[in-house]
Amino acid sequence: MTSKLADHLRALPDEGLGALLQLRPDLVVPVPSDFSALAGRAQGRVSVARALDELDQFTLEILDGLRYVRGRGSTASVETLLTLTTEAGVEPAQVRAAIDRLRARFLVYGTDDNLHIVSTVDTVTSPYPLGLGRPAAELDPGAAELVSDPAGLRRMLLSAPPEARAVLDRLAAAPPVGTVQPAALQPGSESPVRWLVEHRLLVAIADDMVELPREIGIVLRRDTGPLGRLHPEPPEIEAPIRPNADSAGAGQALEAVRLLEVLLQALADAPATVLRAFGLGVRDLRRLAKEAGVSEQVAALLLEIAYAAGLVTYTDPDVRTTRVGNGADMVWLPAPLYDSWRTAELADRWALLARTWLQMTRAPALVGRRDAKDRVITSLSVEVSRPSAPRLRRAVLGVLAELPEGAGPSADAVFDRLAWRFPRRIARTSGAGAPVGLSGGDSAPQRAGSLIHAVLTEAATLGITGLDALTSYGRILLAESQREREDDPLGIRSPEPSDEVTSALSALLPAPVDDVLVQADLTVVVPGPPTATLAAELAAIADTESRGGATVYRVTPASVRRALDAGYTGADLHALFRRRSRTPIPQTLEYLIDDVARRHGGLRVGTAGAYLRSEDEALLSEVMADKRLAPLSLRRLAATVIATPYAPQRLLEALRDAGYVPVAEDATGATIVTRPTAARAPQRRPPRGGKSVDDMLLPRLSGPRLAGVVEQIRVGDRLARAARRSPLTKALTNSDGTPLTSTQAHTQALAVLQQALREQSRVWVGYVDAHGSAAAKLVRPVSIGAGYLRAADDRTEMLHTFALHRITSAMIDESR
Repeated sequence: MTSKLADHLRALPDEGLGALLQLRPDLVVPVPSDFSALAGRAQGRVSVARALDELDQFTLEILDGLRYVRGRGSTASVETLLTLTTEAGVEPAQVRAAIDRLRARFLVYGTDDNLHIVSTVDTVTSPYPLGLGRPAAELDPGAAELVSDPAGLRRMLLSAPPEARAVLDRLAAAPPVGTVQPAALQPGSESPVRWLVEHRLLVAIADDMVELPREIGIVLRRDTGPLGRLHPEPPEIEAPIRPNADSAGAGQALEAVRLLEVLLQALADAPATVLRAFGLGVRDLRRLAKEAGVSEQVAALLLEIAYAAGLVTYTDPDVRTTRVGNGADMVWLPAPLYDSWRTAELADRWALLARTWLQMTRAPALVGRRDAKDRVITSLSVEVSRPSAPRLRRAVLGVLAELPEGAGPSADAVFDRLAWRFPRRIARTSGAGAPVGLSGGDSAPQRAGSLIHAVLTEAATLGITGLDALTSYGRILLAESQREREDDPLGIRSPEPSDEVTSALSALLPAPVDDVLVQADLTVVVPGPPTATLAAELAAIADTESRGGATVYRVTPASVRRALDAGYTGADLHALFRRRSRTPIPQTLEYLIDDVARRHGGLRVGTAGAYLRSEDEALLSEVMADKRLAPLSLRRLAATVIATPYAPQRLLEALRDAGYVPVAEDATGATIVTRPTAARAPQRRPPRGGKSVDDMLLPRLSGPRLAGVVEQIRVGDRLARAARRSPLTKALTNSDGTPLTSTQAHTQALAVLQQALREQSRVWVGYVDAHGSAAAKLVRPVSIGAGYLRAADDRTEMLHTFALHRITSAMIDESR
């Protein structure tokens, strides 16, 4: 079979061979040495299974039909299959198109009258072509006798009880085997399965399994024929048009960016410890989700994307910082990249998240589920990785992209379309194809739709879809991803993001605002997404009260003091509010700023341990008399100076807790400006999330690289065939016919090589390679010396070097 297939591959033109390698790129990893190796690889179990995984339901049904009409012979007839498909109501053109798809992948090859099916197909597909069981003659003599009498078989089927007939109809629809409780097959049982076995309509093939003979299955399929119901067209998708899909998606995109910023800020304020088995603990995830006001699943999704994008990472075990606490523990923290991300434009920030989600190999939907050892899968753990995730996301969004703009199908409709397009993949996930349970009480296998539903939910959470429809910028994002796969054949270049996605989204997002509405109750309303500068200013002088389409901040004495501590003056704050506010500044806010600024710095803290000084002697007397400060062991050094043995930071905190407003100063008396230090983990390379298993292992063949691979295979095949024709394959003999010894053959070879070098003629060189295998090459000697022969191969234009002691024989080429 391999030699036949190799001959067919060898006869292909370069375009046909290139088309095969594009459809099955795994065949050239690594590049095969010749067509025999390519044919063997094309019949490999893994390669054939991978090729079948890319076929739609109808093409697989036609392949099953070819296996059925092949019967016991080694080849199938297309005309015989067309006769059956025409009876089933399928157009011959559709059948031939499906056979062409099989031929293009070399799962079948040959003429229509003598069509070969690659033998490995039978080992990686169902043992029951078309869902029909084995012939009755192979199962049971009694069943064979029954089916030999068509009239008697019909009478037996008509006499079957309704419960028994339901079992037959279920097995006739495929698969033809079913499982039962062992007691149901015991003599005396009144089960319908037992009745069918006794009357030879079913055959018991195990203590708990029965099989429907092929002939009976064909009779039961009288309405559709032996092929059963075929599906030449994908299922129709009914999807209402959502005219506001883009607006809804853009709003959700804005919300996703905002939620991730809240999550990462919460993580920076209170870092989460890395679990011993790696990952983010359940309690930490619940805490972060509560602070952001979202579900744990949404929080897990955003954190997974941030981790894959490099916005979140973990500290090294030896990092010790005052904000982290026990520095020996590894903790999760925002990475330095987060600081530049949060200051970028909204559309650019979203684009990073969306591109990362589309390409990452992490499946956030698995968070919270249990693994094979019944352990909870935690966020950011290794168990969340699924190499097939990018391919599934592209497939789901691809279904939406095929629909008219604004069409929003249901998740079940998307699943049905994917189940037709990739039935083998869906069947592996959902459990389809398993023996039918006939005893009752069995639940139907759960659909792979849970993962497809998860992809649609995640896309909606990120704003890639809106109102169940793929947004206009979502279509651009998907098309951009496809272009990257096509334009980067080696899969090694870092993609350069285009401006199409961000431009399309920016047109839908509200323009960032750089002004606020200050109200009398000391709240500050930002009527839209703030600019990065405004957001930084408000974070310094006010506390966030609520978020949404408009963000509400509140100015408090503590927030004003925080701004003053960061280096602002009272005049700076007044000027900031006058510059940013659309409304008049209320007097309450002015009084608050003035009051805190007047009191701010009235007390000065230094080191003694620490000292406290003030020009206001009465104020220091008040501090000395304050019983709340007694634990500080305060001691008055002078009328304007108090000292304590404790550190300045503790003195500052105690005074502030008691209601005073001190500031710290250095040894020169200058005020120390304090700004909160943003806790960050070291920047790390994001985990490989942009390449699935296929993307990482399989080349993308196009253009010159494809032509080069085809040429390399053809050259290797010519060399292999030439080597098989080498005269060195025959034993070398003396003039009297006696075989040469190895020493004599080596001595003769050196003389032949010297002659070929002088005459510049081609010579066959037999040698033993580094692995101890004998080989032969047709070369033209260039030089002999220092124990080596250097020779050129005219076919490959390569220079080869042979160690003289490895050369076993040589013979002048007489072909020219």
